Amino acid sequence: ERMGFPLEKVRKVLKIAKEPISLETPIGEEEDSHLGDFIEDKKIMSPVEAVTKFDLSEQTRKIMTTLTPREEKVLRKRFGVGEKADHTLEEVGKEFNVTRERIRQIEAKALRKLRHPRRRKVLESFTEF
Repeated sequence: ERMGFPLEKVRKVLKIAKEPISLETPIGEEEDSHLGDFIEDKKIMSPVEAVTKFDLSEQTRKIMTTLTPREEKVLRKRFGVGEKADHTLEEVGKEFNVTRERIRQIEAKALRKLRHPRRRKVLESFTEF
């Protein structure tokens, strides 16, 4: 009552809050919506997130094709792009039959290419979130 609400109304609201309610409970005057329609599923990506992820993936693919096949494969292995996991310099070196230092050099050169303003500009829009 000190808050300006009648005691009976407060009791009624508290009682309703304790009772389980079905997600199929009709909502609205025409009852064409259900309570479950308004509960967010945090496991599902929003349409905006899905489009952004697809677009980022597509732009990354396009930019990676501007590298030599060897540079592209080294970066994909090192950063786990399209792989189950990322790989160490040593692991990638063994696959290419070169030293880990050579893989580091190839990686550095490829990253320098990707940092070029023309290439970088394509991906910068995705960092503005």
